Amino acid sequence: MDKDLLKKTVIFRGMNDNELNTALSALKSTEKEFLKDEVILYAGSTTDMMGLVLEGSVRIESNDMWGNRTLLSHVGKGQVFAETYAMAKDEPMLVDAVANEKCRVLMLRIESLGMYSQDPSLWRLKLATNILDVFMRKNLMLAGRSFHTSPKSIRGRVMAYLNSVSLQEGSDEFDIPFDRQQLADYLNVERTALSKELGKMQKDGLITAKKRHFILLSPFSMPGYES
Repeated sequence: MDKDLLKKTVIFRGMNDNELNTALSALKSTEKEFLKDEVILYAGSTTDMMGLVLEGSVRIESNDMWGNRTLLSHVGKGQVFAETYAMAKDEPMLVDAVANEKCRVLMLRIESLGMYSQDPSLWRLKLATNILDVFMRKNLMLAGRSFHTSPKSIRGRVMAYLNSVSLQEGSDEFDIPFDRQQLADYLNVERTALSKELGKMQKDGLITAKKRHFILLSPFSMPGYES
């Protein structure tokens, strides 16, 4: 296990080697590998474990009984998922956690923290602080998705999303984590309609798009943005 990588992740940030080893032991860490599209955690199940992506990526999606899929988020290397359900271990999951590609995941039994509730050790204080930071970032991410899907038009949703990514990356040129189908699922639009709109936006000189790579060619104060 790459300890240097772990110390760079938000969950173990600020820990030295001894603190990291203690935390990994206390959380009963287990490393697992998953193939592309393999379900890691199922909707309807409960879990006392959260996942930390070591390699590859994981997508969080909602699938209903009628075959409709909504893509909620993309979890990249060094990021975590299912932490809320792990803390509220009796709460059934409303989403699936699925391997977006072949990946390695470190599963952490976060409920084990309760055993150390009276332990003032620095590693535990750092871990608790880091978990709070994860919760804060996830709340911001969910708020962002709500903003991305609030415009009525497909163009408005695409523009809202691309503008957010541009601000986060600090550049007008960037890659997004979604392929076309995943982007359509994330924005709650049909893939065919999305592809058609992206073609129109390129024709209108607003963007350049090639697979996951985008370049924004003009400000987002343009006709067609309907809130």
